[in-house]
Amino acid sequence: MQRRYPIGAEIISQNETHFRVWAPKADKLAVVLEERTHPLTSEDDGYFSGTVNCTAGARYKFQINDGDAFPDPASRFQPDGPHGASCVIDPFSFKWTDGNWRGVKLAGQIIYEMHIGTFTPEGTWRAAIDKLPDLKESGMTLLEVMPIADFPGRFGWGYDGVNLFASTRLYGTPEGLRAFVDRAHALGLGVILDVVYNHFGPDGNYLGSFSNDYLCRDKENEWGDAINFDRKNCGPVREFFITNGRYWIEEFHFDGFRFDATQCIFDRSEEFIIGAIGRAAREAAVERSIVLIAESETQEAKMVRPRNEGGDDLDGLWNDDWHHAAFVALTGRNEAYYSDYTGRPQEFISTAKYGYLFQGQSYSWQEAPRGHPAFGLKAEAFVSFLENHDQVSNSATGDRLRLQTSPGRYRAMTALLLLGPWTPLLFQGEEFGASTPFRYFSEAGDDKLREAVKKGRFEFLAQFPSAASSEVQARLPVPYEIETFNRCKLDWSERETNRALSDLHRDLIKLRHEDSRLRLQMQGGIDGAVLGSHSFLLRYFAEQNDDRLLLVNLGRRKDLTPASEPLLAPPSNCEWEILWSSESQRYGGSGVVGVATDEKWLLPAEAAVLLRPRQRTKPRKQPKRR
Repeated sequence: MQRRYPIGAEIISQNETHFRVWAPKADKLAVVLEERTHPLTSEDDGYFSGTVNCTAGARYKFQINDGDAFPDPASRFQPDGPHGASCVIDPFSFKWTDGNWRGVKLAGQIIYEMHIGTFTPEGTWRAAIDKLPDLKESGMTLLEVMPIADFPGRFGWGYDGVNLFASTRLYGTPEGLRAFVDRAHALGLGVILDVVYNHFGPDGNYLGSFSNDYLCRDKENEWGDAINFDRKNCGPVREFFITNGRYWIEEFHFDGFRFDATQCIFDRSEEFIIGAIGRAAREAAVERSIVLIAESETQEAKMVRPRNEGGDDLDGLWNDDWHHAAFVALTGRNEAYYSDYTGRPQEFISTAKYGYLFQGQSYSWQEAPRGHPAFGLKAEAFVSFLENHDQVSNSATGDRLRLQTSPGRYRAMTALLLLGPWTPLLFQGEEFGASTPFRYFSEAGDDKLREAVKKGRFEFLAQFPSAASSEVQARLPVPYEIETFNRCKLDWSERETNRALSDLHRDLIKLRHEDSRLRLQMQGGIDGAVLGSHSFLLRYFAEQNDDRLLLVNLGRRKDLTPASEPLLAPPSNCEWEILWSSESQRYGGSGVVGVATDEKWLLPAEAAVLLRPRQRTKPRKQPKRR
């Protein structure tokens, strides 16, 4: 019999479903269906399989050795959560309309990270669908959905998923998820999924009942036991995860993945598991282009290099270096993991030219070298951001970054993010200046586990001296309280009340998409220069006098005398004109003022200004004879 996938429940005829599961701990195994037991046949290498008379909607568990019964490790849906029965799903009942969708490539994207549970008041796929036109109108192009693998409790971030093939029932049915992706594609929006392949959550994970070889219990990461990708009996484990990657691409039409915390994936195999999953995902997409992005705290640049150069052939990497430099520049706080960043102009010039700041140098916070050489990588490979789920929540109260700095500096840094050569990412609500916080929330587990999660979270935040005092710790939001979760839901009325910030983001994204030079990202070259302790420029070179000059000043008004930096000079027979300014009253600024004349340069305070060349309309002023 031909199956689509090696594991899970698959409907094979009108009233027949084929089941297959890897369970080397079992001597015999059966499907328990409506109190009826259906023995499965033992195969080689610990697999069991067989056909049962049932169809879509049937609830089942796997019974091991005539004893306890457990959910399917490859369950497609858990209607009652991870502790309940699995549900047979018909993936072909949904009628897709995206047959002409050709997928996405990373170049030119504006990524939008979103958590479905807090994206709307309802927290469902259906409610999120209604907001997709707003995201399209704001200029977003690629949605990055935080993890959706099912987990216990009424709310959570999703990074403690335990049913990797089952989209969580909290947001709706698998059909609702398919409708979300289908509608996004109809609007021209790509959708990638944040997947967690470095650990399983501590509550609701029944894999150990089927095999002892899913996890490496002697090799922990910060969330628990690591996954066995390179030890005894790792073959079926690798197959499980590679199949998971294919499944999301084929059955849900996702446009790729963001791989969470790859530094916590331990694998010495000839092919790194993330590279293997990515390769299978690209094959599953057939003619569609997909985007594969990794989070790598250790900044493993090889992940985006081609396979023939020893890489893993991914497309992009999250750039924490850029965020940390921006955070320090905006807030002045360089505590804990920000301690190796200054927020000075050279850091932004270096990230524009080279991507990562740390590419193997010493890193005092970890008392070891950080990063690996990233020279030669395309600028688009580095995903930069002012906010993401982690970095917003890592302030003591989960406050948005714009509330921790001045309006002028925030507008200037937003301009740098959205006009720079990297790939920008915005976190949900950032595009309209959301004031709602984003805090860590999780209701999984019993009282003991919840208190342990709370303790661990509070201890993590204590690395920041500003969050370590007993006074602050007493006011930290408790992860398992529903008010912590509810407080994080976006207030969509702010899209209108914060009109200046909405316009700021919309105009910058439109400029990035439409400007003849900016949409090329780094093609043609880029250079930069420090103009002062808080000011710098980036110059985007192009042919036919089509350069762009981005001036950023995070400090006080600055008179550039002398203006001896050659990158300030306009192309031959040209003069600079202002293309865009963060000081426009449209964005809440004090008004646009000229920055470049034949006599002098003037940088407005806490502002960013984008210049383009134009042919001179009058002769260049002649110097005075002294």
